[in-house]
Amino acid sequence: LSRPPAAQRAAGLIPEKKVPMLDGPRLPPASGRPAASLVVFLHGYGADGNDLIDIGRAWSNYLPDTAFASPHAPSPCDQAPMGRQWFPLAMGDPHRIWQGVQSAAPALDAALDAELKRLGLGDAHLALVGFSQGTMMALHVGLRRRARIAGIVGYSGYLAGAEDLGETVNRPPILLVHGDADQGVPVIALHGAAEALGRAGFPVEWHVSPGLPHGIDQQGL
Repeated sequence: LSRPPAAQRAAGLIPEKKVPMLDGPRLPPASGRPAASLVVFLHGYGADGNDLIDIGRAWSNYLPDTAFASPHAPSPCDQAPMGRQWFPLAMGDPHRIWQGVQSAAPALDAALDAELKRLGLGDAHLALVGFSQGTMMALHVGLRRRARIAGIVGYSGYLAGAEDLGETVNRPPILLVHGDADQGVPVIALHGAAEALGRAGFPVEWHVSPGLPHGIDQQGL
């Protein structure tokens, strides 16, 4: 076929890739009022949306008019059949991580659009909170939304495509939190991400928890 792929899809010669619809646990605002803001949790490799939603129950004391959502990642986990993954385990390979966040981004973007529409909110009232692989997704998608989101909190994660930050349009504030005893994603990933984001003009802060392995502690919360 001589026509480019986009033209072939438009002509029905190549089927459009179906974007999976993501779902997961939700919490309405503790105040009982309509949501004024939305926090979306993005879980790590091998977990699912239930892994982080309890953080919303704790944070609702401080954010009573905030709704919380924690979607399950789009694919069954390769190494934990009961869990989910945003993309296959990349073992620190930057190229595979970059491919992974790109492949999962359309499904996450669609889920965020749907959740905001359901609540009658816009991107300015959205914050993303990720853990590990979920942080990789939060940083990739959150920096490339059509409009600036309220902020990103990333626990124990990694910034994919640090050299491609020039393609980002918006500059939401970012907080990165990591344990210095993390063997899953070494803490050097935090320092690399903070340096690259700061160099690109993002307002970024970071915190290192002494002695913390791959996880989230009370100080980080």
